[in-house]
Amino acid sequence: MRIAVTSQNFRTITGHAGKTRRFLVLECDGQQPAVEIERLDLPTQMSLHDYHGDDHPLFTKALDAIITQSAGRGFTERLSRQGIAVHTTSATDPTSAAQDLAAGRPLPAAAPHEHDHAPAQVTLG
Repeated sequence: MRIAVTSQNFRTITGHAGKTRRFLVLECDGQQPAVEIERLDLPTQMSLHDYHGDDHPLFTKALDAIITQSAGRGFTERLSRQGIAVHTTSATDPTSAAQDLAAGRPLPAAAPHEHDHAPAQVTLG
């Protein structure tokens, strides 16, 4: 299984997947420890939030899944169209989370995703 993990610091799982530019790419079979095979450090304009082409570098990695601490519906739907499952979690260790996912073990639940694209609506009574 090939899994990308959002990791702005290349050490821990980080959130807001759509704006992330740094990913660890791991291979794991669920039996052996996950192995890091690549690091992506993309330019600012290549975050999925900003880049809208179907030729994004993540789409060329034959990924099965992405692990992140938070992702919006648009991100999840876009990755799904590429055949990539998005898994959100409160876990922080990329290798352990990838190993758990590949082994079919549940990941710890993530906090709700807060999306700040539109102002909250206020009704005055």
